[in-house]
Amino acid sequence: MSELTLYHNPRCSKSRQTLALLEERGLKPRIIRYLETPPSAETLDGLLKALGLEPRQLMRPKETPYQALDLANPALSRAELIKAMSAHPILIERPIVVANGKAAIGRPPENVLDIL
Repeated sequence: MSELTLYHNPRCSKSRQTLALLEERGLKPRIIRYLETPPSAETLDGLLKALGLEPRQLMRPKETPYQALDLANPALSRAELIKAMSAHPILIERPIVVANGKAAIGRPPENVLDIL
């Protein structure tokens, strides 16, 4: 298996459950605490492509920056939305697991098993 990466927020129960699920299988992912080390716009673009999602599908619309930055505005470009996620990582849905050139969101945590 190629490198296994978990974009992790330890305060999130789904993120903790996903990490536990991986560890139960003897897997040790590289953990990126994305709130402390936000992914670059380029990294986010790659994650979105691997997930097969558009930026708003990876955003948490109930977070304050979503409303404050008017990210629901349909005039915003893909690049502008990605830049907002990089600048405000709280907007990024979690957890995200990357393995074997694929990515999955751990909601529910079992979703990530499909890419292992």
